Amino acid sequence: MAERRVIHSTLVIGLGRFGSAVAITLDRIGREVLAVESDPRLVEQWSGRIPIVEADAANPEALEQLGAAEFHTAVVGVATSLEASVLITGNLVDVGTEQIWAKAISAEHGRILRRIGAHHVVYPEADAGQRVAHMVSGKMLDYIEMDEGFTIVKMRPPRETHGFTVGESDIRKKYGITVIGVKAPGEPFEYATEATRINADDLLIVSGDTTLLERFAMRP
Repeated sequence: MAERRVIHSTLVIGLGRFGSAVAITLDRIGREVLAVESDPRLVEQWSGRIPIVEADAANPEALEQLGAAEFHTAVVGVATSLEASVLITGNLVDVGTEQIWAKAISAEHGRILRRIGAHHVVYPEADAGQRVAHMVSGKMLDYIEMDEGFTIVKMRPPRETHGFTVGESDIRKKYGITVIGVKAPGEPFEYATEATRINADDLLIVSGDTTLLERFAMRP
């Protein structure tokens, strides 16, 4: 029998767009994963592509039968049914799952999940909307909020930096942000130093306060 709670073992419950993306990625990178889905049509769709069982995880007996207690981490991708989401998360808490990640569709939903024991609550739709809003508003090509108020951004360099080094542009002093790296077309990523030159067709990786990054990205 497998050792209880193998560190890299993950139970993914619900194979909607979010859950299936999590399960596929975990399987691709070689992590032990088992997907659980109650809809026989989705089970048939994913069968043979990822390890999957048909079961209703809202039923504690079903979770027990599939060995949920042996998984270190569980991801609850069921969110459209608040009742099912809460029941599944509560069942995982009861079996002692060490890391529970649960999808929520609203702040109220998220608060309930945390109160019953979810360790991490994610809001895929809201997060995606925020990223897109930031990317369409300026030169940002990607946007990752690491913590409240701190963000890492991939962006095109403002015109005033073209042809100058990071030191000559004095970006940190002028704008309060840090250039982490520069990527020229067809070249590998390069960690930035004061001597790194920025060209018009480069990509910048910058970090700092979200508001300051937004101001920098809006420059022509």
